[in-house]
Amino acid sequence: MISFGLIAEGLTDQIVIEDILAGYFNSAYIEVTPLQPKRDKSKIGGWTLVFDYCRSKKFQEAFQFIDYIIIQIDTDVSEDYGVAKQDENGEFTPQQLMEKVIEKFRGAIGDNFYSRYQQQIIFAISVHSIECWLLPLYYTDKKKQAKVKNCLDTLNLQLAKKHKFTIDANAKNPEYYREISEQYRKHKVLMKHYAENPSLKIFIEEIQSRDIKIGDDEDW
Repeated sequence: MISFGLIAEGLTDQIVIEDILAGYFNSAYIEVTPLQPKRDKSKIGGWTLVFDYCRSKKFQEAFQFIDYIIIQIDTDVSEDYGVAKQDENGEFTPQQLMEKVIEKFRGAIGDNFYSRYQQQIIFAISVHSIECWLLPLYYTDKKKQAKVKNCLDTLNLQLAKKHKFTIDANAKNPEYYREISEQYRKHKVLMKHYAENPSLKIFIEEIQSRDIKIGDDEDW
């Protein structure tokens, strides 16, 4: 079976990515290994640890037993890791910003190693947060579905109505994310909505470009 490794800012980001993978491949049995943060140890996350892991020997060694490694990072504080959101011509598009973040990772990983394993590295760069990827599940308005700013606040407006809870930005409850993103585990739902948010669309297109086959694709 094809295996995936997952490097993310936090546990809640991992949950969303795992649900998206289950929906995309239309299977409840996707082999995903959380590399950073690890589930059985510290839940400490953040963008600094994402870059630290990608610079580490552990990252390079992971390709010995994992087929594809997904690297997730938000761009809300991209300036903190050296990627500006705009230049003299104005704000970058999500595509432009993501390309600049990938270049930053290429430098952290090392050109030679990155070139060798590029097809096995899949970036999940959420502009500007992974909560933006969840908006298409709760809004029909195209502008809100495609939002990249203040996505958590926008999401919370609907969560309060539909789930009777909201997400605290400083203490994100993993169970809330499991309930919210579970809808993406359904192939038809994911394929209906993924193109509505720009950076989610690019993530799915990156997976599609690898032409990964894991088995039966009948609805489950």
